Amino acid sequence: MDAEYLIEVPGEANPLTEGILYHVLRSAASNDPQQIQTGTKQLQKWETYKGYYSLLQAVFVDKSLPLEVRYLAIIQLKNGIDKYWRKTATNAVSKEEKAVIRSRLLESGINEANQRLALQNSLVIAKIVRFEFPNDWPDAITQLIQIIRSSIAPNANRLHLPRSLLILLHIIKELSTGRLMRTRANLQSVTPEIFHVLGRIYIEKVQRWQAFLRDGGDDEGGALEDIEQSLLAIKVLRRLLIAGYEFPNRDKDVQEFWGIVRNQFGDFLPIALLEDSPLSPDVQQLIGKHILQLAKLHVEMAQVHPAAFVLLPYSLDLVRAYWGLIAKLGEVFGSKTAVTSSKVGTDGDADGDDTPIIEKICLKGLLLIRACLKMVFYPAQTFKYRHAEEKEEKTRATQLVKSDLLTEDLVREMMSTIVSRFFVFRSSDLRSWEEEPDEWEKREEGGEDYEFSIRPCSEKLFLDLAKNFKDLLIQPLLQVFYSVATPENEDILFKDSVYTAIGLSADVLHEHLDFDAFISSTLVVEVQKQKPGYNILRRRIAILLGQWISIKVSEQSKPLVYEIFRHLLDNSDPLNDQVVRVTAGRQFKNIADEWEFKAVTFKPFTPDVLTRLMALIGEVELPETKMALLSTISSLVERLDHHITPYADSIISLLPPLWEQSGEEHLMKQAILTVLSRLTNAMKANSRVYHSQFLPIIRSSIEPGSDTQVYLLEDALDLWSSILAQTPSAPEPALPDLLSPLPHLLPLFSLGTDTLRKSLEITESYLLLSPATVLADDFRIALLASLAELLGNLKPDANGIVTHLVECVVRGASGFGGESAVQVLVGDMLSSSFLAKLLAGLHGGWQLHQSHGPNRSAPDHAVDGVVETDYFSVLARVGLASPRVLLDAIASVSSAGGGGVEATLDWLLEEWFGHFENIGDGPSRKLGALALTRLLELAQPWILGRLQSLMTLWTDVVSELTDGLDDKSADCLHWPAAPSADELPTEPEAPEDVRRRELIYSDPVHRINLIAFIREHLQDTIQAAGGEKAFREEWLERVDKDVVAAFGALGIL
Repeated sequence: MDAEYLIEVPGEANPLTEGILYHVLRSAASNDPQQIQTGTKQLQKWETYKGYYSLLQAVFVDKSLPLEVRYLAIIQLKNGIDKYWRKTATNAVSKEEKAVIRSRLLESGINEANQRLALQNSLVIAKIVRFEFPNDWPDAITQLIQIIRSSIAPNANRLHLPRSLLILLHIIKELSTGRLMRTRANLQSVTPEIFHVLGRIYIEKVQRWQAFLRDGGDDEGGALEDIEQSLLAIKVLRRLLIAGYEFPNRDKDVQEFWGIVRNQFGDFLPIALLEDSPLSPDVQQLIGKHILQLAKLHVEMAQVHPAAFVLLPYSLDLVRAYWGLIAKLGEVFGSKTAVTSSKVGTDGDADGDDTPIIEKICLKGLLLIRACLKMVFYPAQTFKYRHAEEKEEKTRATQLVKSDLLTEDLVREMMSTIVSRFFVFRSSDLRSWEEEPDEWEKREEGGEDYEFSIRPCSEKLFLDLAKNFKDLLIQPLLQVFYSVATPENEDILFKDSVYTAIGLSADVLHEHLDFDAFISSTLVVEVQKQKPGYNILRRRIAILLGQWISIKVSEQSKPLVYEIFRHLLDNSDPLNDQVVRVTAGRQFKNIADEWEFKAVTFKPFTPDVLTRLMALIGEVELPETKMALLSTISSLVERLDHHITPYADSIISLLPPLWEQSGEEHLMKQAILTVLSRLTNAMKANSRVYHSQFLPIIRSSIEPGSDTQVYLLEDALDLWSSILAQTPSAPEPALPDLLSPLPHLLPLFSLGTDTLRKSLEITESYLLLSPATVLADDFRIALLASLAELLGNLKPDANGIVTHLVECVVRGASGFGGESAVQVLVGDMLSSSFLAKLLAGLHGGWQLHQSHGPNRSAPDHAVDGVVETDYFSVLARVGLASPRVLLDAIASVSSAGGGGVEATLDWLLEEWFGHFENIGDGPSRKLGALALTRLLELAQPWILGRLQSLMTLWTDVVSELTDGLDDKSADCLHWPAAPSADELPTEPEAPEDVRRRELIYSDPVHRINLIAFIREHLQDTIQAAGGEKAFREEWLERVDKDVVAAFGALGIL
C-alpha cells in the first residue's frame, strides 16, 4: 500500500498499526507543510485510540528508524501522558497498555545513545512515576537504584550510569515539585536509600577527577565522564536533600555530606576562577557548574529549611565566606570614576549573556544572606503543629544568626560595600544605556528579576538591612549622604549610588532628613547642570522623587517637584536622553497617584507635561514602555478630573495608532480602554462629543462570539458604564448608537460574578437614562426572564444587585405609567417565573423557620437573612405601587401551584411580619411598613385579622424613625423634595450622579411621612369597618391590650 495514500484519506479510514503509525509520524516530521498538517491531524485523531501510546513507544525503541521519527514518537507519548494517564481522565490509557509501556521504560532509557531522545524518555518516565509510584509501580525506584548499583561495576556498560542518573534526576524533579503531602511522603520514604547510593557515587567520581587534575594520567576521556556524571549526581542530591528530608540537620549522613561538599566548595572555587587555566574551557566550565549546584543547595536549604541550614555544621562560616567573596567582587564591580565624556568605552565587562562565574556565585551569596535575614525578621508562618524539638531548633537557629552572623560590624560593612560598590553603575551598564536605551531602561525598571542580577539583588538586601537595623545604619548613611549631597560634589556615579540608598530607605529616613530642603537646595540645581554624565543623576533624581513623594514632600515643595519633572521631560535639553525622559515618564505616575495630589496646584504644568509624555510615547519602540507611559497619562487623567478637558483631543488622537500597532497585544488595548474610561469620567457631560467614537470599540468587545471578548470585556464594560454615567439626561436625546447595544447585556449575565455585577449596574444606568427603552416590550420581557434565571443561584451580595434592579424597574414602571404599567410589568414577572421563584424562596424560608432543633434541614430553595430581606423588598415595591396588583399576582402563583390565595397569604404574612426583626436597614424597614399598611386599603379579613402584628410593626418602626427627635410627628426618613443648594457639590458632577440623587429623593420611602400615612390608612379602615365602635368590637378587641397601649403612646390617633 502506498504510504502517501495512507495519510490523505480521512482519519477514520486509517487503521492503527505500527507500520501505518510510522508513516504518519514520518509525514508529520517532514519539511512539507501539507504533509505536516495532514500527519498532525491524524495523530490527533488517534490520541484516544486504544493501543496508540504503546505503539508510539514501540516506534521510539526501534533504533533502526530515523531519529526525527523516534523523537516525534516520544514527544507524542510525553504529551499523551499529561492528558490521558490519570485514571479519571476521559479516554484514559487502559491498565493493560500502561503495563506494556512501563515494562519497556527503564530498559529503553538506559540504552538510548542519543542525548535528545534520552532526555525526552527520562521526562516520560518521571511523569509516569509521579502518577504510579508507589501504588501501581511500587518497584520503580528500587529497579532504578539496582540499575545504578550495577552500572558502577567494572565491566558495566558505560552508557548505563549517565542515563540512569538522568532518569533519576527527572524523577526527583517531578516528585519534589509535588504539592500533595502524599507525593512528598513517597519521596521521603525512598530518600535514604537513594542518598546512600548516590552520595557514594558522587564522592568517588569527584575524588577520581580531582586526582586526575592533580596527578595527571592517560584516561582524559574517563576523567571528563567522571566530571559530567558527578555533576548529574549533585543535581539529584541537591533536590533530594531539600525535598527528601523533613529535618535534614538531624540525619547523620546529611551532616557528614554537608561537611564534605563544604570543603569541596573551597576546593572547586580556585579551579573555576583561575584565569589562564591549563584546563580546557569546557572542563573549567563543568567545575564551575558544580560550584553553582552547591551554591543553589546552600540557598535552597536556607530558604526551605532555615533552622536546619543554621544547625548543619559550619553553615554560618559558609555565609561569612560568601560575604568575603562578595566583598572581593565589590572591589572591581563598579566604575570608580565619573563619566567625563559623553561617550562610553567598550572595555570593561563581560557581556551580560556570559556572566562570569564569580558573579553568579556572589549572587547566590546575596540571596543566602537575605534568607538568613528573613529567618530572623520575617519567619514563615504556618498552621502546622510543631513539636517542642522543632520549636527549640528554630529558636536556637534564630539566636545563632542574630549573635554569631549579623554582628554590628558585619552589618555596617555590608551596608557600606553595597552602597559604595554594588549600587555604582558599571561600564557595561553605561554602554547598554547608550547603545540600547529602551531595552536597558526596561530591564532596570523591572525589579522583579532581582534573583538573577547582582545590583537589583543588592538593592533588596540593602532594604532588608535598612528596615531591620535602623539604629545602626541611619547615622552612617546620613553622614555619607551629607558628604555628597551638595551641588559642588560632582562624583556622579558615587552620588547616584548614595541617592539610590536614600530612595530605597525613604520610609526609614523620613524623620531624620529634611527632604524639602534637599529638593530646593540641591536637586533643583543638579537637574539643571549641563555637564557630561549628569544624565545619570537626572535619571536617579526622577526615581528618588517618585520614591519620596508619598513619604515626605510638603505641599509647598510640590510645585518644585512638578517643575523638575517638566524639565526632565524636555527633549530639547541634550542631557535629557531617552532613558532620562522615559524614567521621568514612568516615575511621574507615582507623583500623580500620590494621595494628596491637587489638580489646581499641578494645573500650570499640565500642558507641557502632557504634551511631552504623549510625544515620548510616539518616540519609544517597546510596547511595554509605551504602556508604562500610557499608564502615567491615565493616572493624570484620573487625578486632573474635569481640568483635563482642554487636552482631550490630543490624548484621544494619540490612541488609534497605539491600538493598531498593538495587533494581538491585548494588554495595550486594555490600557487604552482604561484611559478612555477615565477620560470620559473626568470630562463628565463634556465627554459626550466622543461617545460615538468609543461605542464601536465597546460593541466589538461585547458581541457574542467576538474574538476580543475574553480579553477586553471587563475594560469595555467599564468604558460602557462610564459613557452611560456621563450622558446627559432628557431633554437631550440619547444617541441611538448608545441604546442599540442594550440587548447584548443579557448574554453577559451568565459569564461570571464580576461581569454579572457590572452588567447589572449598566442595566440600571440604562433604566435611569432612558426608562422607556428598558421598559419597552422588546427588552423588558427578556430582561425579566434573564433575571429569573439568576434568582436563587447567586451569593447574597450579587442577589442584592438583582433585586435592587427589579425594585428600580418596578419604580420606573410606576412612574412611567402608574398602576396599569405596574400591572403589565407584574404580568411579565409572572410569565417569566420571576415571582414564582421569589415566592418559592420565601416559602422555603417559612418552612425552615417552622422547624427547630439540631436536625432540622432547610429546603433547597429556602432563603434567609439579607436575601430574604431583598425578596420582601421586591414584593414591597409592588405592593406600595398597587396592593391590588400584588394580591392578583399572589393569587395567580397560588392557583398555578394548586393552592388557594388565603393559604398563601397566611404563611407569607406570617413570615413577612416575623422577618422584620432581622431587617437592620432603616429604609428597608420603612418600605416594608408602607407596603403592609397599604394592604389595609383592600379591607380584607386576612390583613385586618393581623392588626396586632401591624400595630407591633408600626410601634417598632415609628419609634426608630422618631428616636431623638423633639417633634414626634416627624419621620427622620421623610426628606424635602430636593437637597438644598449648600448640600449640592460645587464641582461638576456626572449626569448619572444627578439622576441617582433624583431617584433617591423621589423614593416613596423619603417622600412619605410614615406617621401621617399610618394615621390616614387607619382612619380609612375604621370608617370602612362601620365606625370606631364596630372596628373596636370586630377587630381591635382581638389585639393584646399592651400592644394597643404601646401603639397609642405614639399619639398617631
